[in-house]
Amino acid sequence: MRPRQTVMHCPCGNAKVLAKGLCATCYTLKRQDEEYFGGHREEVLKRDGYRCRVPGCTTVKRGKRSIAVHHREPVNSNPAKMLTLCLVCHAKVTRTLFVEADWPDFLRVLWREQHPDGHEQSALRFDRLQPSATNQNLFTYLEGDSPGNDPHTNR
Repeated sequence: MRPRQTVMHCPCGNAKVLAKGLCATCYTLKRQDEEYFGGHREEVLKRDGYRCRVPGCTTVKRGKRSIAVHHREPVNSNPAKMLTLCLVCHAKVTRTLFVEADWPDFLRVLWREQHPDGHEQSALRFDRLQPSATNQNLFTYLEGDSPGNDPHTNR
């Protein structure tokens, strides 16, 4: 009887195994977890239910690729100082240079932690504070001339 080869799968279910019994994605995530998160990334994701922690966030994507673990203090890999954010909220906190008016308060707190010297954008008021301007004639016309009969433009 010939020996049969058994297929080894990654824990995520992918049959294409790269190294250490993991597919390319899981291997990369594990390597990054050890390097950037002190081995606590999965622990933080599990604690937060694999969902964005920003109250009112409507992002429903789940999975290791669609969420990020955010360091509240750079380089501090203490799980108590990290939290799960969707990629949209994480980009707002880390890459946006100003705070938008419609952001939830929690997102503002996270943004302020990342940008302690940043300026928040204040809303512009478009309601009229003074009466609207009235039309004023800029040119005086000679007797017999009218705005449609300007002698300087030969019309």
